[in-house]
Amino acid sequence: MALLVLQLPSSNINHVCLTLLRPTYPKTKTLLLCQKQKHHGQLRCFATTETSTHLEVQRQSANYQPSSWSYDFVQSLRNDYQVDEVYKNKVKQLDEDVRSMINNENPDLLAKLELIDEIQRLGLRYRFEKAITRALDNVLASSKGYNERTMKSLHATALSFRLLRQRGSDVSQDVFNSFTDEKGNFKECLRRDVKGMLSLYEASYLGFEGENLLDEAREFARMGLEDLKSHVSKSVAEQIQHALEVPLHHRMQRLEARWYIEAYSKREDANPVVLELAKLDFNIVQSVLQGELQEMSRWWKDMGLSDNLSFARDRLMECFLWTVGIGFQPQLGHLRKQLTKVAALVTTIDDVYDVYGTWDELVLFTDAVERWDIQAVRNLPDYMKLCFLALYNTINEIVYDTLKEKGENILPYLTKAWADMFKAFLQEAKWSSSKEMPTFKDYLNNGWRSVSGTIFLVHSYFILNQTFTMEALEGLENFHDLLRWPSIIFRLSNDLSTAAAELERGETANSIHCYMRGARLSEAHSRKHLSNMAETTWKRLNKERVVNRLFGESLVETAINLARIAKCTYQYGDGHGAPDIRAKNRVLSLIIEPIPIIVERDQIPCLPK
Repeated sequence: MALLVLQLPSSNINHVCLTLLRPTYPKTKTLLLCQKQKHHGQLRCFATTETSTHLEVQRQSANYQPSSWSYDFVQSLRNDYQVDEVYKNKVKQLDEDVRSMINNENPDLLAKLELIDEIQRLGLRYRFEKAITRALDNVLASSKGYNERTMKSLHATALSFRLLRQRGSDVSQDVFNSFTDEKGNFKECLRRDVKGMLSLYEASYLGFEGENLLDEAREFARMGLEDLKSHVSKSVAEQIQHALEVPLHHRMQRLEARWYIEAYSKREDANPVVLELAKLDFNIVQSVLQGELQEMSRWWKDMGLSDNLSFARDRLMECFLWTVGIGFQPQLGHLRKQLTKVAALVTTIDDVYDVYGTWDELVLFTDAVERWDIQAVRNLPDYMKLCFLALYNTINEIVYDTLKEKGENILPYLTKAWADMFKAFLQEAKWSSSKEMPTFKDYLNNGWRSVSGTIFLVHSYFILNQTFTMEALEGLENFHDLLRWPSIIFRLSNDLSTAAAELERGETANSIHCYMRGARLSEAHSRKHLSNMAETTWKRLNKERVVNRLFGESLVETAINLARIAKCTYQYGDGHGAPDIRAKNRVLSLIIEPIPIIVERDQIPCLPK
């Protein structure tokens, strides 16, 4: 609501109070409090919302469970892997050994590809990024040799295809033509090749929209793996089941690393040097994460929002886990801490719109954020003053730090991103209060903005980059596809798991129910359609990794990881709002409990610094 300025024809009016009644909310009224300005003959008017003294606003409650992770528990965490010289020296030695393996001019292309794949799945790629890039560049540069050496092996072909697509190379799906018959179908004899079928299945998820051969490969491999499960060893059957449940490309990287370390350690052909480095590295990174979490826990306690806003979810640990999913590497600590603040504020204010706020209050709050005006706080109820000032101060601090360190004022871009999201929140509140069911198109167009994916990615761009281009800034403002596709996956993943709880608290607008009504289909068919839509969106996101040159590789990886952590969080239910035992086990395995390691201290040489 903009400031209203009235020019008075008469000079003898000092104070005016106008009451504007809101017919949709008879228990509240909005006042225009106007005061004449001395010497100017003008009237300044401010909007404020009051509640009648004899009537109380009926507030909703979602009855969210309290946090499972107390402040004292978080502060008590201690993992010494990061500071223990014995572990640091051992890692340095192992790091050099593994680097030599990657750089070794091994004529066995498949062995090199398998080593790279194992390193990446064990969570070690960030340590050997340049060496892996050189090795894959050599594979790609030698296209003739690549074809000759891989066309006879489905496993080698699919593995190389996946590794190259993962790093943004536009490898053609035609490399799989040699495994089809004269009718274009995959050869039946391939069904006996367990490694080949697993590799083909995982590779198919790197496909683009319109790559029909990869669609056929996925279905062929899926059916083949289902048949093979009962004819292989227990460990291989577990690997097949793991892949069929969620493909590697869609999995949260750090959670996959923890799982793969345990699975890899059971293999007879496991490389002991790589495995030992993976275990030590996991625990060292976990130590880094614990330190950051403790810092964020102190920040959250000082903010005081969880103590003063009992209606809102207290989910600092879950917010921090989101950021680990977005980027776990040790060098991304600043990104994780800033995004944890963003996630905590989004979670709290989302509950203001979904659960607690009245329509009048939400209009005032949205307007205040859009104008980014500290004076607007006087018009807000006390609980909203806390929310607005927490947001205002946090974002301004981020802007100040960026201006100081990078010489760029990013305030207009951040405030626009927040205001756009809150306007999408407000639209959902309007649908809910009026019991209106929008069309599926209208719902999704608003829903991918309201789900907060764009907020994470806009902030990430400014944190990850030292310089900003005008083209990229325009892309952020205009919701480039790199922001849109992971946000759609985020929205669909969220809705597919939270629809029932939202209906219970009166929210009628949800992608499932909007689609059911518009298409006149059952819930089961609607869920299937939305799952297919998510798969199509993944293909579009895959294409962005190859064609995008606007934002840089780091933001592309962040966008893909955002889709991954969304899928992970909502895989079995609402892992953010209502975390169950599986959600808690994710926290334990990634943040709390290190991997058991036995290191003989007297056998480790002291390496020079």
